[in-house]
Amino acid sequence: MAELSAALQHPEALITLAVLGLAVVLFITGALAPELTGLLSVALLVSTNVLTPEQGLAGFGSPALITLMGLFAVSAALFRSGALDRLRELIASERIRTPRRMVGLLALVVGPISGVVPNTPIVASLLPVLETWCQRRRIAPSRVLLPLSFATLLGGTLTLLGSSVNLLASDISQQLGYGALDLFSFTAIGVPVWLVGSAYMLLAPGVLLPNRSAPDDQLGTTPSQTGYFTEVTIPGDSMLVGQTLRHSRLQRRFDVDVLELQRGNERILPPLADRQIEACDRLLLRVTRADLLRLQQEHTVQLADADRPPTNQTPLGPVDAPLFGGDAGGQKTVEVLLPAGSTLAGASLRELRFRQRHNATVLALRRGQQTVQERLGQAVLREGDVLLLQAPLDAIRGLQASNDLLVLDQLENDLPTIRRKPLAIAITLLMLLVPSVTTIPLVASVLFAVVLLVLVGCLRPGEVQRSIRLDVILLLGSLSSFSIAMQTSGLADGLAADMERLLLHWPTYWALLLIFLATNLITSVMSNAASVALLIPVATQLSGPLGIPAQALLLVVLFGASQSFLTPMGYQTNLMVFGPGRYHFLDVPRYGAGLTLLMTLLVPALILWQYGAA
Repeated sequence: MAELSAALQHPEALITLAVLGLAVVLFITGALAPELTGLLSVALLVSTNVLTPEQGLAGFGSPALITLMGLFAVSAALFRSGALDRLRELIASERIRTPRRMVGLLALVVGPISGVVPNTPIVASLLPVLETWCQRRRIAPSRVLLPLSFATLLGGTLTLLGSSVNLLASDISQQLGYGALDLFSFTAIGVPVWLVGSAYMLLAPGVLLPNRSAPDDQLGTTPSQTGYFTEVTIPGDSMLVGQTLRHSRLQRRFDVDVLELQRGNERILPPLADRQIEACDRLLLRVTRADLLRLQQEHTVQLADADRPPTNQTPLGPVDAPLFGGDAGGQKTVEVLLPAGSTLAGASLRELRFRQRHNATVLALRRGQQTVQERLGQAVLREGDVLLLQAPLDAIRGLQASNDLLVLDQLENDLPTIRRKPLAIAITLLMLLVPSVTTIPLVASVLFAVVLLVLVGCLRPGEVQRSIRLDVILLLGSLSSFSIAMQTSGLADGLAADMERLLLHWPTYWALLLIFLATNLITSVMSNAASVALLIPVATQLSGPLGIPAQALLLVVLFGASQSFLTPMGYQTNLMVFGPGRYHFLDVPRYGAGLTLLMTLLVPALILWQYGAA
């Protein structure tokens, strides 16, 4: 560590290391949203004169970031024009009857699509389709949902457009003087990675994926049918008043479990079957989505307002009327997910004043396999929670633009007419073809595609703005400052010199394997974008000692950060399927460890082969 110690004699290097250490802690603990951590880092580096304002903000004007913004709009046009409806139909078809066939379809069809379309909207679109397929086939969702996430990760390294991290790596490469990555720069590596990964998922023993059905072991049920928790109140004029739960219409007509009865300040726990119901009682229920929607029509109970503290007043009056009536008056019922980094996590619905803030009523909460015993308004939200909301269509469209909530249901009325599907597909293919056969840069091709999609009616101008993920843009734009700071402060040179001494007598293959594995493990607990920004400047310094091009080392880091199969937090799609699949934490590494080992051995060999190194 001599060179690193020498570098730290300079104040700029010491400040940079302190800022990086703070950022790593914030990324791992999640105390701040990732994009806020990135912005804080830029502010600290600029205010301490480690970077000039121009250097600190250079990432926000990079071609890679503009390309990504355009790509968000192109992806939105593909989904809203119905370009992927054929895939949804194929998944739901009668030809796919077993989990292994479904995994094969996900790996061989969904994977390549992820090379062009970002994987988060793909998973969001296919998740309800797969849940329905599992229900119809009487198969536990845990058998297919984790392969869905892994398939999109494998496909994300087929082209430069497959992931926002790919574009960040291209931007850093250009900043470091190695040139930007082309659209198909690493496709020769990505294709074998996708094929080998797909083979693993097809051949892996079924025991690696849990067969986790509903708690009551009813075949054909899915998490979205059994895992919702909600509250109802008993109006004073309800016919349930004076009846016991055992003989009430509530138990006879609906498939509900009463988990708790709240009467004033008293909490009464099961057994509750012989308890008489009184006016103003609040019942904590576990209920299916279908029965919850039917329950809204049952005026013998009222869904409790999560934003309003419980009172002893009889819940009558027009204030609760919007909770009943299904889709009447433009009201829609949708599921939304709290993604990784959501600023809503850690607060209760009542603290957030959710209904006033989003013009949406929370009907129920689903949290994987866990039982939620708190009142709905008092339950502290967590990443991965699924909320069942009822809101006007305009409010739901507003939620689609939120970085804190991911709408899982597709709004058919929000789609352009099916006639525009061929246009959307043709424009996307031209977008990919033009930079490959002409001198037009990729960023220009993507921007041309966005304008054409708007002109032909595949996308409305307002939808272009709503499609852009501001959290991703802020994170990637700010993280490029890490790379510049590490270069200008001498920190990258010091770390690279110490790594060179460590790897001095190692064969090149094993040196690349160690870099890949270290990147992968760091990504498992921290943002993959942060891993790329921190490690590329260090790894590329080893180009001379190892005798391979700098871009080869850049790709080792990029693939190490992209193949995150060990933890739910390693990639957002892993977290998206975690709750609906009823997974436990160890389920992810059990299924992903073999794939990680395979990629650790394969990727360095493929990179050495592509770059002609021994």
